[in-house]
This record gives sequence, C-alpha cells and structure tokens, in this order.
Amino acid sequence: MSRRCTRRGFLAASIASAVPIAGCTTLAADPPVDVRGALYIPARAFNFFQMWHTYEPGVTERDMGFASRLNLNAIRTWLSYEAWLEDPDGLRKSIDHFLSTAESHGIRVLLGIFEGVGRKPTPKNLHNTDPWTATGVFSPSEEVMKNPDRWDEPRRFSRWVMEHYGDDERLLAVEVMNEPGWTPWKKRFAREMFGVIRENRGSVPLTVGSTSLANVADYFDWGIDVVQFHYNFPDTPTIYRDLLRQATDLQRSISMPVWLTEWQRIASFGWGNGDISREQATPNYASLAPVIRESGVGNFFWSLMLQPAYSLTQRRRGVINGVFHEDGAVWSTDDASAIKSMSGDEDFDGNERQQWPAWAESVNRRS
Repeated sequence: MSRRCTRRGFLAASIASAVPIAGCTTLAADPPVDVRGALYIPARAFNFFQMWHTYEPGVTERDMGFASRLNLNAIRTWLSYEAWLEDPDGLRKSIDHFLSTAESHGIRVLLGIFEGVGRKPTPKNLHNTDPWTATGVFSPSEEVMKNPDRWDEPRRFSRWVMEHYGDDERLLAVEVMNEPGWTPWKKRFAREMFGVIRENRGSVPLTVGSTSLANVADYFDWGIDVVQFHYNFPDTPTIYRDLLRQATDLQRSISMPVWLTEWQRIASFGWGNGDISREQATPNYASLAPVIRESGVGNFFWSLMLQPAYSLTQRRRGVINGVFHEDGAVWSTDDASAIKSMSGDEDFDGNERQQWPAWAESVNRRS
C-alpha cells in the first residue's frame, strides 16, 4: 500500500528536507516502482489528434513489438479531446486496441487526458503533416481552458475516460494533463479536471505531468498518487545524478512513486536560435541511461519512435529524437543497449542507421 498526504505544504517541505512526513492516508492503489518506459507517438504523427484521428492498428502492433525489444514495461501517451469530440465511439475502439496490444507485450500504459504544450488546436494545426510546419497542440484550446463557462464538455470527457478506464488493469496511471506548468489558467483548468477524475476514480492511480520536482507541490495537494518530473537535456551527468538523488529521497520520504517521465540526453544547448552540434542534436540516450539505471528511478524516455523534435523550435534547429526507424532499425545500437540494460539485459541485436527518415529529410536539409 502507498500513502497520500492531504495537508498542504508537506511535499514542499519534504523536497527541501527529505524528512518523512506525517498526516498521510492509505491509498488503495499501489503503483509499481520498477517502471521502464518510453513516450509514444507514431513516427508520422505530429500531435496526438493525428495519432487517434487516423489510428492504425498495424502501426501500434509493430511499434509495441519494438518496445518489447528493449524490455520496456511501460508506455506514456495522451488521448485527444478533439478526437473524442469528433468520434467518441471510434476513439474508444482505438484505445481498447492500443491497450490490448500493449498488454500482449507485457506493457502497461500511462494515459494522459489533456495536453498543456503546443499551439492552438485549429483545424489547420490538427491536420497539418508538413514536417517543417506541423506542431503539437494544446488540448483543449487556450480559449476553452481560460473560460470556465466552457468546461462542461472537458468535464464530460474526463468522466468518460474514468467510466471506461478508471479500473482498467492495463493502465499504469491516468494523467490529467501534461505540463500545466506555472501558467495560472492552465493550472486552474487542470485542477478542475483533476477534481472530476478524482470524484470518478476507480483503482487506477492518478497523476499530473510536471515540468520539474519544484513544480509538483501544488499537484500533490490536489491528491495525486504518483509524482512525475521531467528533465530532458541536462548539461552534465553530475547534475542529473544529484537530481535523481533528490527524487529517490523524496520517494522514500512520501512513500509514493516518483517517476522521471521525460528524459533524453546530455546536451548543453540553450533555447535560443544559435547553432548546435550534430552530437547535441541527435539521439544519445546512452549518455544518461547508466545514471538513471544506477538511481533506480522509474522512467520514460522521449521517444520510442524516431522523428523530428516535438517542439517546432527544436525541430528547426535540426533536433531529432527517438530510437526506432519504422522498419525496425535503430538510430544507435549503443542507445538501444543502454536502455535495454535497465532491465538487466544488455544484449540488443539490431541494425543501426544514423540517417533522418526519408519522409522528414526536408527538415534536416533546411535546419
């Protein structure tokens, strides 16, 4: 059994002091600690609406097979509010196939409901598949999130997810939103939707995608069962080792799983428009995997499938992420072996091809 603490301020104090905290109540669900996962979006989907709007069962079956080659036991992905508005019955059929396929490979799913990162979900942005201009999208729109008078439909979507999947053993957890971050209107919306899923909860643990450990305290007060944090591009392994030590101290202190749900590689480039080296722009999971394995922190790398960066700013600077090409070759056998080693097995057998996918080569040439 795990514990959830309900008094305000405990998490922030625990992060600062790593002192065990009191005032906790027993939680029925007990999320696993040994989590070895990846972020998943199909290689040619630029947002999660595209993943579900044109869901391809064969692609899912192929890609979950790739995940099993790395001995992964978890996948993190998001739904699409816009796809649900368009065809709820079709979305449910696709979700069920996705979860069943993952289960057949021994993989459980961390399933997000809303997305806090991206551009407006206009029809153009939702359907755009041009690798140079396509982008991730907020879900729902900024206009909806800022206006409580328009929250009835998102509430209905939240209840729909919990009605169908709140007790689904194929799920690792339900994530109400990815990265509400520090933005007040995102946090207000996410808090309301978290209240809805908590009121309608089943046995599946609940969580929020957090930008950092420092960003977690508010979500803890909402009643999360799993702490998340993200750190994609640290400057050095030492910085990462220190952060992971904080995460493991926190996990012991609050008796609750703490998962690193986005990581990529050592890369000291900033977020400006300056040039970056090829080494920093291309996958290098082997630069962080040993440090993460040493810590024992549950983790998800970004991302299973090789594709131009999710962030349009990074993409236009030539950043590419992922492990597998669509034909099953990997960008780096060193990366694949390092990730697989987290399960105790370093024997990865596969072909390496350090080339941009042909369908995205236009981005590589222009960046």
